[in-house]
Amino acid sequence: MTNHPDAARVLADVPRQLLVGGQWRDATGGATLPVEDPATGETLCEVADASVADGAAALDAAVAAQAGWAATPPQERSEILYRAFQLMQQRSDDLALLMTLEMGKSLAEAKGEVAYAAEFFRWNSGEALRVDGYVKDAANGQSRVMVLKQPVGPCFFITPWNFPAAMGTRKIAPAIAAGCTMVVKPAEQTPLSMLALAALLEEAGLPPGVLNVVPTSSSPDLSAPIIADPRLRKLSFTGSTEVGRLLIAQAADQVLKVSMELGGNAPFLVFDDADLDAAVEGAMVAKMRNMGEACTSANRFYVHASVAEEFAGRLAERMSALTLGHGADEGTEVGPLIDADQRGKVTELVTDAVDKGARALTGGGPRDGAGYFFEPTVLTGVTADARLLKEEIFGPVAPISTFTDEDEAIARANDTEYGLVSYLFTRDLDRALRVAERLESGMVGLNQGLVSNAGAPFGGVKASGLGREGGNEGLAEFLETKYVAIKR
Repeated sequence: MTNHPDAARVLADVPRQLLVGGQWRDATGGATLPVEDPATGETLCEVADASVADGAAALDAAVAAQAGWAATPPQERSEILYRAFQLMQQRSDDLALLMTLEMGKSLAEAKGEVAYAAEFFRWNSGEALRVDGYVKDAANGQSRVMVLKQPVGPCFFITPWNFPAAMGTRKIAPAIAAGCTMVVKPAEQTPLSMLALAALLEEAGLPPGVLNVVPTSSSPDLSAPIIADPRLRKLSFTGSTEVGRLLIAQAADQVLKVSMELGGNAPFLVFDDADLDAAVEGAMVAKMRNMGEACTSANRFYVHASVAEEFAGRLAERMSALTLGHGADEGTEVGPLIDADQRGKVTELVTDAVDKGARALTGGGPRDGAGYFFEPTVLTGVTADARLLKEEIFGPVAPISTFTDEDEAIARANDTEYGLVSYLFTRDLDRALRVAERLESGMVGLNQGLVSNAGAPFGGVKASGLGREGGNEGLAEFLETKYVAIKR
């Protein structure tokens, strides 16, 4: 483990039990699961490993709390969310260190995620006061139309390991604002950040049973009966498209309201008139955020042939200068990948591309020694049949291909089942708007490499998901519309 002076204290302070109905308790049978430091491969601690019975108890608690929570005045829900925002700000250093220990990202990145995660509490503290409907006369004048917005009901959230705080608050905060109770199953690799958030929300005044947290090593076993329970009304998942498809199929039996933030294969387009300084800077953000382990990560770089060599050289220079190390250690810019399986997948994709003719300008393989490190890598001459142009890399690898005209760039960008985010660099305003409209993605980064914003609707099209998180749309995902016809 790192020699960071606060590491032991931060680990000791985090809860390690399940949170069910306002009670911290052990898993049925006392089962535990280990939490690993991906920078060393060592076990940090063990947390309660929820059983199917524990999952059922968590849903029971959410159902029992639903009516009372829905009736809670919006102002109270708003104040709880704002107190949670303030607490996250006050404890940002400890929350960031905890995240770094279990997930691997550098402390600087972890602090950025904590700030981003907290913004969902702040944004939704305002949204809680803006749940509204309307009244109007029917067209025939015989009645009035009253439209109400009401909480959808108990929710089940499955959150990923790559952003263990932000992907939690992005779901939890609008659910609280709307008046929904919830069961949260954090990723097996990173349960500590969610357990810390749950304790923080308790301190902020969230009533018992509104939020229930059940880490588990048996996600399919625990999740299936919760999804099949007729009392559950919403399922929200962030993760792979493969798993998302299975969950949508399970949710169909109960006709659940679903939100799915799934995989991505983001194209990064650099036109011949682009500001290359801005494009390289944007590429570093879009590619290297979270070591490339982000669904928004730039996965395919399409650069105009006239500037491709210069862009690739500049990007390789920047990537090669990055410092790898334990995320909690001073000077570290790039931490490890999450586990051996993920590092193995990235290695396999790079090897495939090189075997088919690509050339590594920098990096190209895993780093020897402890932990799951992979060298920041820039590949040129990537052929169209390379697997990493079709599959999500989820690692610090930038494959560069060239194009010669706008139509070709758009066609290649859209040649994927995914449609989460696209990035576009050009100084031509007409082209910028024209291309942005033609790109098949739910979000577009125009001359910038970061699209995440608590006040904006995050989500994709095609196989990248259903629904939106954040912005005004994020609250709507947790509300049902009821129409009341009133006789005049």
